[in-house]
Amino acid sequence: MELSTPLQYSGDPRAVADEAAALEAAGLDAIWVAEAYAFDSPTIMGYLAARTERLRIGSAVLNVYSRTPALIAQTAAGLDALTGGRALLGIGASGPQVVEGWHGRRYDRPLGRTRETIGLARRIWRREVIEHHGITDLPLPPEKGGTLGKPLKLLTRPVRDTIPVYVAALGPANVRMTAELADGWLPFLYVPEHAAKVWGGPLAEGAALRAPELGPLSVVAGGLLAVGDDAEGVRDLMRPVIALYVGGMGAPGRNFYYDLVCSYGYEAEAAAVQEHFLAGRRREAEAAVPAELCELVCLAGPEGYVRERVEAFREAGVTMLDVTPVGRDPARLVELVRNWL
Repeated sequence: MELSTPLQYSGDPRAVADEAAALEAAGLDAIWVAEAYAFDSPTIMGYLAARTERLRIGSAVLNVYSRTPALIAQTAAGLDALTGGRALLGIGASGPQVVEGWHGRRYDRPLGRTRETIGLARRIWRREVIEHHGITDLPLPPEKGGTLGKPLKLLTRPVRDTIPVYVAALGPANVRMTAELADGWLPFLYVPEHAAKVWGGPLAEGAALRAPELGPLSVVAGGLLAVGDDAEGVRDLMRPVIALYVGGMGAPGRNFYYDLVCSYGYEAEAAAVQEHFLAGRRREAEAAVPAELCELVCLAGPEGYVRERVEAFREAGVTMLDVTPVGRDPARLVELVRNWL
């Protein structure tokens, strides 16, 4: 099992570049850079490329609405060139609040857009001359306003003609497509004890359609990491995160994270979190998050307990443990866990 971490920054991404280098030295395999509606991730990934030597650098995630499939492919190829073949392309549909509210794009056909982006990116990296007509038209046809467009291929030769593609997916149809087409899967709020119940069917159905040359699906999941007899309190740091996603990331009836927590068996608790959050009662929403859920999405507690949690993730099929070290010495925590793997 490999080890990765999401990039943590609160305003100055340069300040965490030194930490990324220290984590690399401690044995970290990969780092993931989020975007949402904060700083763009490709700029930060390029900076990290210059500050690291071995660490794989991935986007988690670039949404498939705000950039064209060709630009996403170009970005991944550029990062792969800067890193000498260390790029990981994480993509996803994001959600309607970000896509419509921040990017001003209509949130439609998320699975179709993701599928199309994967297929086009792989063709572009192979330097095929691209002619494609689907959600995206390349070149743009006259009936849609095109005038001078012609089929093109990527000008530069990529370092690799196959860059690993990871998809952020939660719903059954999206997970099924990910298991069929992607190199890796980026779930969120992953509970290993419930993974087979929630996603086992879609993963198996997608795997049955998977091309053999793709190899096994990589699964990237984990949580907050803290080791020590007094580390259990770290679990409560997940309360505002879970409350935000379950309560505020989508309207009632259209919230992937709410549905996920319900599928784990916390229907009443999820309803309470959402009700409080949408009414503006943030503290009450956080208090309504079940302590058991906070525990299960973390790796926080005495050393023996955390080692058991690592094994739970491994046994559930996680191939890259994604941890967020909490404490004064993140590199020490990474090195500790690295030695367990």
